[in-house]
Amino acid sequence: MKKKKIIIRILIIIAAVIALAATIAYFVLEPEKPWLAFYIACCGGVLVVNFILSIIFVNKNFKGKQ
Repeated sequence: MKKKKIIIRILIIIAAVIALAATIAYFVLEPEKPWLAFYIACCGGVLVVNFILSIIFVNKNFKGKQ
């Protein structure tokens, strides 16, 4: 169970860092290049959704020591 918690914690941290980076990039690029800012924000959102799905599947299917 310890490995499962470590993996989930790492995935949550990575998802949070990507969400923060996408948000910052959006607000930095938005005045100059609004379409590029929107594209980067959408790409970051897709990555965060993928990590959330990974967390769900790890919770459901991880076979550690029981």
